[in-house]
Amino acid sequence: MPKLSRREFLASSTVFTLAAAYPAHAVATWVQPVDVVIGHGPPVAPVIPVVENYFGQSVTDRYRWMEGQGLQWQDYVRAQGIYTQAVLAKIPGRDRLAADIAANTGALAAVMQVQLGGTKIFTERRPAGANTSKLYMRDTLAGTDQLLIDPDATAAAGEHNELDWWQASPDGAYVVFGISSGGSEESTLRVIETASAVLLPETISRTNWASPSWLPDGSGFFYNRLQDVSPDNIAYEEKSLCWLHRLNTDAATDVKVFGTGLDPAIVVRDIDAPNVYATPGSATALAVLQSGVQNEIALYAAPLGGVLAGHPAWQQICAPADNVTAFALRGDELYLLTHAHAPHYQILKLVASKPDIATATVVVRPSEAVIRGIAAARDGLYILDLTAGLSGVRHLGADGTLTRLPMPFSGAIAQEAFYAGTLHDGVWFPLESWVRPAVICHGTAPATVMQTNLAPPPAIDVSPYMSEEVFVAARDGVRIPLSIVSRKDLKHSDNTPMLLEAYGAYGITLDPYFLSRWLPFLDRGGIFAVAHVRGGGELGEDWHRAGQKEQKFHTWQDAEDCVLHLIATGYTSHRKAAVVGGSAGGITVGRLLTERPDLVAVVIDMVGVSDAMRSEFSPNGPPNIPEFGSVKTEGGFHALLAMDAYQHVHDGVKYPSVLLTTGLHDPRVAPWEPTKMTARLQAATASDNPVLLRVEADAGHGIGSTRAQRDQETADITAFILWRTGDPRYQPA
Repeated sequence: MPKLSRREFLASSTVFTLAAAYPAHAVATWVQPVDVVIGHGPPVAPVIPVVENYFGQSVTDRYRWMEGQGLQWQDYVRAQGIYTQAVLAKIPGRDRLAADIAANTGALAAVMQVQLGGTKIFTERRPAGANTSKLYMRDTLAGTDQLLIDPDATAAAGEHNELDWWQASPDGAYVVFGISSGGSEESTLRVIETASAVLLPETISRTNWASPSWLPDGSGFFYNRLQDVSPDNIAYEEKSLCWLHRLNTDAATDVKVFGTGLDPAIVVRDIDAPNVYATPGSATALAVLQSGVQNEIALYAAPLGGVLAGHPAWQQICAPADNVTAFALRGDELYLLTHAHAPHYQILKLVASKPDIATATVVVRPSEAVIRGIAAARDGLYILDLTAGLSGVRHLGADGTLTRLPMPFSGAIAQEAFYAGTLHDGVWFPLESWVRPAVICHGTAPATVMQTNLAPPPAIDVSPYMSEEVFVAARDGVRIPLSIVSRKDLKHSDNTPMLLEAYGAYGITLDPYFLSRWLPFLDRGGIFAVAHVRGGGELGEDWHRAGQKEQKFHTWQDAEDCVLHLIATGYTSHRKAAVVGGSAGGITVGRLLTERPDLVAVVIDMVGVSDAMRSEFSPNGPPNIPEFGSVKTEGGFHALLAMDAYQHVHDGVKYPSVLLTTGLHDPRVAPWEPTKMTARLQAATASDNPVLLRVEADAGHGIGSTRAQRDQETADITAFILWRTGDPRYQPA
């Protein structure tokens, strides 16, 4: 399973960050020489206006030329990166911050994922001190880890590779995995035999979102593959197909099994991602169509034997209108997670061999808890809940008995790491909080949870830190969950620097995670807060829909109201407040910046969606239309214009200090978006506050960045915030 599913194309919080080593390149003659740039400000981009009419309204785009990302843009973005690097390097205390951050993250052995195969336990883990995650294998919990896949060993000189996704075969004899370079997420599929650690000969490109599913006998797997066009092509992520690959065969002989043109009775749209899943112990294959980032899926079933024989008899189980977002198969029992008539979700049960959603029975009814995921095990169905920001696990037995598993401590469980398999009892999951490192737990029915040794405890003293969960009244009276993290000995005052993170898209939750990178900020007297704004999934599907498309304004206004609450209650002040948003969170902080430029002292916009009206014309744009809309419809145009921060920058406004970031390999938010936003802000602002663009050449959206890269960027962000909020220890000469 990929670390981020297709529905999370744009999603990444500050956990996924970029880095700083930026090579010097010659710049074109129209860009000022670097020494002049450093002395007199950032490079200035030429304005070449493009005026378009949308449904009777004219819109001017001053920097449309950047979208081609030609040589002129390349020289400009490199010069911006050099300028920013020079400015940040002058902040005293920045290197000390970097060292403290690296010491914390280096002490962690972060476990991303656990899977079982036969008697083997597989873990993706970034060992203490390592830069990238690697795949390990052991025979039992008491066994010794064996390094199986090390992406560093495959990287070219001066570059880094990333383990994008992986899946162990049911018997543990093989692992199929994807490797990409430089944060590009352009995966190449490989297979390794676990006993010998020898790679099989097949190599399959364009498997960015492969989501492989092994056949029950381990002889091959289904996988998704993108079409054979350039990654820069707007259609790159469209018209993908699901294929069947048999081990030790040439990929050229793989068989198309699901997708466009294969079954005239099944309508497949260009942005639909087709996948087929087989489950050990079940004679039924399930086929899924996920329409871009839309959470709701279309699901089909057919006898697995017919699929393998080349004549599948697909029967539709549900359409997106049925609001099913996840499924789990156990023998002939099919469970569906849906928010139909249940904003907090409910679970339905069907007979897999005769699926008809009209005959489904409700086996888990909606409650105060939001159901975030389901996983089928040999001993029943395990359910991941979220209540007031904290995770819980329930077990549904074969007799319909529902029991709650006791958590070792109050914390959060990452939905993508909630794992169970039908050949084994129990469920595996990481549990962590804002101020407590993750432990890997194994839960079994009816009510047992064991902390394992898969994640060794870090040598970090967490006793000085605390977190609190509160609710903030938004301007329309809706209560917004707000997390606040600080040192226990911090005395609140209007002189306290505060960094607030907000996201609000796709129904994704900003779950608590251990703040190892931000502890040095807390140690220097700062507060870290997280606003769980509308558009996310913290309070269910209604919460998501309330920050989507024409309702998107709630997202940034909720963030504004959380900042105002922290100021009004004495946690901070306008001159000490900062906000950060990444990816789709760029809409949130970008519109906060342009709607209330007086609200905060600092805005951090990380690989952010800044030009929402033009996003759909990038390669990752069409899959995101279900979440944000399209300018090709009148309603979509007005909604996108309202959330477009770039179009709301006005000349002569005194904007606060702004730090934007981009990675030149970013496949999710095209680098021209932050670049256009930077140019527009630098030209428009009437204040003396800096507007900087931090550029990383060997990174993308941050998901494939190394630990060192993320540490360096966090140091830059922290130093920038402390500088611009007036900490005397961080003022350049």
